[in-house]
Amino acid sequence: MASPAPKSRRSAFFRIVRDNGLSFVLVVIFLGSIAGQAMVGWNDANEENRLHHQPEVSLGDYLGSGDFGEAVFENWESEFLQMAVYVVLTAFLFQRGSAESKDPDGAEIEPDQKPGSGSAPLWARAGGWRCLIYSHSLSLTLGCLFLLSFLGHAFFGMRAFNGEAAEHGLPAISLWSYLGSSRFWFESLQNWQSEFLAILTLVVLSIRLREANSPESKPVFSSHASTGK
Repeated sequence: MASPAPKSRRSAFFRIVRDNGLSFVLVVIFLGSIAGQAMVGWNDANEENRLHHQPEVSLGDYLGSGDFGEAVFENWESEFLQMAVYVVLTAFLFQRGSAESKDPDGAEIEPDQKPGSGSAPLWARAGGWRCLIYSHSLSLTLGCLFLLSFLGHAFFGMRAFNGEAAEHGLPAISLWSYLGSSRFWFESLQNWQSEFLAILTLVVLSIRLREANSPESKPVFSSHASTGK
């Protein structure tokens, strides 16, 4: 019979789970959601094929299709754009009373926010161009993820569009032509507007509404005029 794990090892494991619980749960939710999207999208595609007397496709073929890739990257594109814009705008714009804003009357500078601080990350301590890049690394990374998703949306959207065109005996178009099409921008803008509406809603509602113990909310007994978390 195997001996139980040492108490210190169990404690370390539970500490890792506790310290990273939010990420773990979100990863599980994400994987479950995209798996569900793949399955129902595959079933929907085969229902569409049956209606048009076309052969059904396998799950593997569907996952590599323009339809699935377009749907995935179309949504990722808007999410990363939302986060990148939000991070940048909240760096220099304010909304008094909102939990999502810095205090317009307060500096809110981190106590160790200077090059050479021993508690700072390596690139922050280095100063110069490395500190400059690190100072904007969050928005730069989110911007790159948006650009990659934008291109993924364009590429798989072009494949889906050309697949439909082939069924109707029409010529295929290039990626550049698809980037200039109304269909591509309709798909993008219908997601962008919803993301920016969601940000606006959170910024405004957090002025007067609360969620106890959430870092996205001001303390329950804070005044409506107080700003920040």
